[in-house]
Amino acid sequence: MPTAPAVPPAPGHAELGELAAGIDGELVALRRTLHRHPELAGQERRTAALVAGRLRAAGLTVTTGVGGHGVVAVLDRAGEGPTVAYRADMDAVPADEEPAEGFSSRVPGAAHLCGHDLHVAIGVGIARVLARVRERLGGRVVFVFQPAEETLAGARAMIEDGVLDRTRPREIHALHCGPLPVGAFAVMPGFGHPGLDRFTIDVPGPGAEAGGRRLRAMVDGLSTTTPPRTPEDRARLVEDLTTPDGPLARFVLAGSSLAPAPGGVRVSAWLRAWPDSRYSGIRDAVRRAVESAPGARVTFAGEPFPSMVCSPELSEAAAAHLREAYGPDAVTVLHASFPFAGEDFGLFLRRVPGAMYFLGVADPASGVNGAPHAPDFVADERAIRVGVQAMAGFLSSRLAAQP
Repeated sequence: MPTAPAVPPAPGHAELGELAAGIDGELVALRRTLHRHPELAGQERRTAALVAGRLRAAGLTVTTGVGGHGVVAVLDRAGEGPTVAYRADMDAVPADEEPAEGFSSRVPGAAHLCGHDLHVAIGVGIARVLARVRERLGGRVVFVFQPAEETLAGARAMIEDGVLDRTRPREIHALHCGPLPVGAFAVMPGFGHPGLDRFTIDVPGPGAEAGGRRLRAMVDGLSTTTPPRTPEDRARLVEDLTTPDGPLARFVLAGSSLAPAPGGVRVSAWLRAWPDSRYSGIRDAVRRAVESAPGARVTFAGEPFPSMVCSPELSEAAAAHLREAYGPDAVTVLHASFPFAGEDFGLFLRRVPGAMYFLGVADPASGVNGAPHAPDFVADERAIRVGVQAMAGFLSSRLAAQP
């Protein structure tokens, strides 16, 4: 009877680290190129072309123009096996960057203040590393480089363009920059990011200005939390996020603006809430407040955008893998959702089991805060190599996991 061919051993943490180290300089250079030339949601042509070129050169099968400027790259091995997916977002924030580094944004009104440039570089790095060991993988990896995350439009566009139907991943994963030290991670089993509700309130008549100010104050007063402004605030936020049934187990974050409108004024408002079940009650409260203002009318912008909720099982699997690779203290478990940003990755998670993990990009000793969307956001580029090594190992382990 012929002997079955030996199955090559899966790549180990140290080997993946050596492969990641070998391309680290190229990935840092890619990140800096993207940082200098940020592209807003729906405009990611240059970014998509850079990504596609590097992935084709690594031997992946690449499709462009998916859901706009989305890029999908498939890494196949020789034999059969499951499919897992990895998503990275590509767009920049509509803001000006405080020029603190030699590779600061050269595009007025656009800046990578959310770390998507690192996300792209890490995604490319994971693909390149796994391509080097493809014959030792237990299946297929699909890389989804998504446009228009900041406008919550890109995930829906890619899904409607058939990305999940064509690739049929068993699960999907993602990293996001976080204000943790380099080498640290956080998982969010059963939590993630809140959704978003938007509405306008039109107030007519001679008393419109006063009525608009009163209704705007009502909207802003819905907030139960405020964004961190100081290092002490950030430390308190981390403590709140890691406290089971703590102050962020339920929250509302609201904002508004007041502007003239034909015949009166308009209050434009948004709010994020956790859990999603709170939106119905909040809408009822807004309607009651508007009814008290003569002639005022509220218009909601469709149904609230849903929250991102991470799979508890896959979050715990990631935590176990990362603790084994980086030590028992490398992973923090969050028991609440981060209130100050949304994530349309949640739309993928409503179709496919998956999770997002925070990657530490801060260096407190040198003042690198690692806080996405902060006007002074700076990331420690050592995190790129960490992210590549960590996720290359985790994805390969998921290919070997039983369904």
